[in-house]
Amino acid sequence: RGERQRCLKREWTCNPMTIFNVFTLMGGIAMFLYGMDLMGKALEQTAGSKLQGILSTMTSSPIRALLLGVAVTAVIQSSGATTVMAVGFVNSGLMELHQAIGVIMGANIGTTVTGWLLSLSGLEGESFITKMLNPNAWSPILGFIGIWLYMVGKDRKRGVGKILLGFAILMAGMNTMSNAMSPLADEPWFMNLFLSFSNPVLGVIAGAVLTAVLQSSSAAVGILQALTSTGAVTYSAAVPIIMGQNIGTTVTALISSAGANKNAKRTAFVHLYFNVIGTIIFLCGFYGLHALIRFSFFNATANTFGIAMVHTIFNIVTTAILLPFNRLLEKLAIMTVPDSPADKKQENSLLDDRLLATPSVAVARAMLTGGDMAEICRTSLLQAMSTTHKWNDAIADEVERKEDAVDHYEDVLGTYLVKLSAKHLSTEDNRTINTLLHTIGDFERVSDHAVNLIKTAEEIRDKSIQFSEEALGDLGVLEAAVQDIVNRTVDAFQKGDVYAAGKIEPLEQVVDGLVREVKTRHIARLQAGVCTIEYGFVLDDLLTNYERIADHCSNIAVAMIEVAADKFDTHEYLATVKHGGSVKFEQRYEKYRGRYTFPPETYAEMQPVSAPCNAEEDA
Repeated sequence: RGERQRCLKREWTCNPMTIFNVFTLMGGIAMFLYGMDLMGKALEQTAGSKLQGILSTMTSSPIRALLLGVAVTAVIQSSGATTVMAVGFVNSGLMELHQAIGVIMGANIGTTVTGWLLSLSGLEGESFITKMLNPNAWSPILGFIGIWLYMVGKDRKRGVGKILLGFAILMAGMNTMSNAMSPLADEPWFMNLFLSFSNPVLGVIAGAVLTAVLQSSSAAVGILQALTSTGAVTYSAAVPIIMGQNIGTTVTALISSAGANKNAKRTAFVHLYFNVIGTIIFLCGFYGLHALIRFSFFNATANTFGIAMVHTIFNIVTTAILLPFNRLLEKLAIMTVPDSPADKKQENSLLDDRLLATPSVAVARAMLTGGDMAEICRTSLLQAMSTTHKWNDAIADEVERKEDAVDHYEDVLGTYLVKLSAKHLSTEDNRTINTLLHTIGDFERVSDHAVNLIKTAEEIRDKSIQFSEEALGDLGVLEAAVQDIVNRTVDAFQKGDVYAAGKIEPLEQVVDGLVREVKTRHIARLQAGVCTIEYGFVLDDLLTNYERIADHCSNIAVAMIEVAADKFDTHEYLATVKHGGSVKFEQRYEKYRGRYTFPPETYAEMQPVSAPCNAEEDA
């Protein structure tokens, strides 16, 4: 009679395991993994470039690195993704190896959040509060809200919808797995299988293999929690399996480090050694204490809450023990991946393909790289301008080297942005990519003009051309305006400041006017016999380069403004601001024009410009 009541209460446990249960189990695993992947990627995308800012500004403090590793992994729900990002940052030179160690330790703790969320599904009780704490009660409504936001929302709301939808699918998959595996409770072979996992070595191997296949320790722990519904999982079997799962998750980082520089490979090995050493220490301590005091729960049936607890205790205890020895872990990794002559020539990668797995982080990294490229262009141009007044061989060589570096930046960025464009990106990330695609070519041209200025300066040196005081005064005003527009453009680009970009075009108009006025004043000086014809040829080269540089600054600013407005029509924008009667444009133009004025002429009264002088100037 008792058996019949048990069957009536839990009818599904009285049915034998069939092929249909296997099909259901496979479907449950698929939903669970897809839900976890969807939720993690949506969380990561919603967090956006903040992940880049968090991870790439690590300090030398291991505690800070640890806490940030916990925070980032708790957000994206994947210790593997955090570790791969750390490998990518180390490979790019954004993070030192000792900083990555703290992040890795924190990632192991942060990944336990998923287990705690899933453990709530095991809550039982008749009270309203208890039922509401169980995710099975409110995950369906979250799924409904999520699909509604996903279908009708945009940008951030759509991302929130994917997070809710992913969680609902994850919980549905968890329940499906539990129901499909429940008949295994009556299968002797299944019970014997988990009894064999009580052997620590077999349990660790089983957990490591499962996690290596799934590429996610959170998913592996979730499946183990689902298995607790069979009643076959005891703590003696669960503990070594969980230890193995933490070892298995290191496979992701080891694979991602293939082809990376030596420090990136060392980062992956630190992750491996941390979990292997932690597993050995924890298992020795656990079984040693059990031999002394005999844990009462050792052979008890585990539940979802207990699995989450073991997972968390392991990671916290291991981190507490090994954090003070982080430098020893670093030395161990260096011994595993020693320095070699080939490694000494290896440079950090500007943009690491490993970051493409986290598109929002990759976009932020690409923008930082674009900012570095812009800074090189600025310093190169300022250095080149200085040589037109006083020649310096070292500065000239430096400008040439920087031009080669900028060319390399443009090639690498262009290729990387094409790869990024194929990823699923937020609207903001798409705008960032479009801005970069429309501006890196103009920055590269600015660098080319810096080289042109070097060639002009070399001609001035070789021909011993002397400028008159009046000519130097005119060039000083024009060069100040050119430096101003370049500085404003680079600053606006690096900060993503569209408002500041709106101030570039009026200044570009001022530069164009200054160029025309310098030409006019030079012709007048030629007529007066103050300047030489040789200076006229050199001056024309300088003016052409300065005017082109201002044009490229204008192109960069217009690209920023138009992309931010989700359109791109340069001619329409310029026509609107120049001829549309914009009061703000006119005010800015007059302000800049008043700032850059030429000194009064000091030479004899000008004569009308003759035809031969015009011919020389045209030449």
